Amino acid sequence: MLGAIHFGVLAACFVLFVPMAMAGWHLSRNKMLFFSGALFISLAVCVHLTPYFPSVSDIVASVSSVVVYDHRISCINEVNQIVWDVKPVTNPDSVRRNNGSTKLDYFDKNWDWIKSRKVLSCEFQKLDKFDVSDLLNGSWVVVAGDSQARFVALSLLNLVLGSDSKAMDSVRGDLFKRHSDYSIVVKEIGMKLDFVWAPYEKDLDDLVVSYTKMKKYPDVAIMGTGLWHMLHVNNASDFGFRLKELSSHVESLVPFTPKEQEGGGSVSGRSVHLFWIGMPVLINGMLNTDEKKEKMSDTVWHEYDRSLGESKILRQMGGPLILLDIQSFTWNCGPQCTLDGMHYDSAVYDAAVHVMLNALLIESHQTL
Repeated sequence: MLGAIHFGVLAACFVLFVPMAMAGWHLSRNKMLFFSGALFISLAVCVHLTPYFPSVSDIVASVSSVVVYDHRISCINEVNQIVWDVKPVTNPDSVRRNNGSTKLDYFDKNWDWIKSRKVLSCEFQKLDKFDVSDLLNGSWVVVAGDSQARFVALSLLNLVLGSDSKAMDSVRGDLFKRHSDYSIVVKEIGMKLDFVWAPYEKDLDDLVVSYTKMKKYPDVAIMGTGLWHMLHVNNASDFGFRLKELSSHVESLVPFTPKEQEGGGSVSGRSVHLFWIGMPVLINGMLNTDEKKEKMSDTVWHEYDRSLGESKILRQMGGPLILLDIQSFTWNCGPQCTLDGMHYDSAVYDAAVHVMLNALLIESHQTL
């Protein structure tokens, strides 16, 4: 293509300038005739070169697509930028009269996206039940990991089921059975949610490999580990190695071709939307056992956080999974938002779900 353009330009120069030079002396006495001839030859050259260059509409479309793509990347990078407003409740006496209340109930916890120019341009929004029903209609959602993942699954179902308190009581009872899997189908919107208890990275790896072998893929996969590895293995280098293995297998999920999809899951031509639940900030003095305080120290936590970044499993590091930044959310919500220094108030996981849903809107090119 490049050689054809060069040849075309060379031919054009020959056609334009050689006749003009030859005719220049003869037409020098009639400038009007000279310039008319030059204009005619120039137009002929433009017609000659047109096939070698894209149309104006093609150029505009190409530039527009680049701008839209860049905006999507920018918004994915900004989607975790939220700010918290945590303050004591205005009527603590009403909290005291509630026998089931904890210290968490003495604080109102509100959050929203920061009001920077970049974030405002992305038009992030807190979604309601009807928005989520439209977005996840007919979807298969998998949430896999440790207790942090379980809380994310609970927040997502709470948003989907909305005001159905009876259904949510049933969900809590079944979802929080110790170290077990859970599955539910929300018939009204045809959404299936599977929670898979997978506290170690090898558990997640096995799960991903099983999807690849069966050629049956979820529409949305939300996963996260680290706390169990920190407590029971306590080796940040091994954690990073396991994440790299997981990343290599996760990459096989996106994108897949229509022929790779059989027997359910995502529709033809769609990719699996992948998210990673970050580890929370651990407040060492509030951890409920001496073993946790020793093995899950601030130093060890930072080593694990560094291994996560170096594994390049996250989109921001060139990997396949979009981060749900639980670390940032828990740090900014603060000690008023946790009872045991590890598990946090539902508001934190609600925020993670809304971040995930807004990223899903961007990734799937949908609007509400």
